[in-house]
Amino acid sequence: MDRLRGKVALITGAGAGIGKGIARRFAREGARIVVAEIDEAAGRSTVDELRDALGAKAELVLTDVRDRDQVEAAVARAVESFGGLHVLVNNAWGGGTIEPLEMKSDETMRNAMLVAYHAAFWAMRAAFPHMAKQGGGRIINLCSLNGVNAHMFTAEYNAAKEALRALTRTAAREWAPHKILANVICPAATTAAYEAFRRADPETAESLLRLNPMGRMGDPEEDIGGVALFLASDDSRYVTGNTIHADGGSHINGVPWTKTSLTTEARRTQRERN
Repeated sequence: MDRLRGKVALITGAGAGIGKGIARRFAREGARIVVAEIDEAAGRSTVDELRDALGAKAELVLTDVRDRDQVEAAVARAVESFGGLHVLVNNAWGGGTIEPLEMKSDETMRNAMLVAYHAAFWAMRAAFPHMAKQGGGRIINLCSLNGVNAHMFTAEYNAAKEALRALTRTAAREWAPHKILANVICPAATTAAYEAFRRADPETAESLLRLNPMGRMGDPEEDIGGVALFLASDDSRYVTGNTIHADGGSHINGVPWTKTSLTTEARRTQRERN
């Protein structure tokens, strides 16, 4: 239970969902946690859990990851509060739209790149000198099978997450001499966002679940957090530049994401707009 004892981890978007699950798993293994979260109530709730239920040292840094200064301040806060930064987890996501590519707005595309790509780049760049000075570190970026397979109607998410995967592999190549390892997790887990999707479109959610070889969605702490723990620990010291699909095997056959009714309705709406 001490695989991260003495390590400092900064996790963006750790107020809920996968980010919170990773924070809890890291705390159980002795890490000191900095929660970088835009939602103050959710962030404080996570920090309280880490401290009170798990006995971890944890701090909240209110962070809008679309703002470079705030991202860099979160990294600085981790170093200032706990004396270093050993693990950076870029998990924050700001939402998007479910609609055909031709209906995506410039703002939707820009926001996705800010949240999923630029925010991670800023955090990684700010973390680099600290990790290099201390002799190494771990970068764990959360991406998605949506981007790997180019699922329909989520173009901004797909593009931003695939850009982040390319950034991760580049960092892995360039920073390996500094013993800074960079890897990607493409997860599938039961989160508030997933539950909202399931309620909004139970038919599609059920069809996707049937195509999952293990027949279930993952648990943010036990299933996704476990993979993140491996990548953050010394067990992964020879692993870099990889994409790990923690999705119950959904990636094996691609899990098609097709919604004919949405396509028809959305394009009819677009014609009416024009």
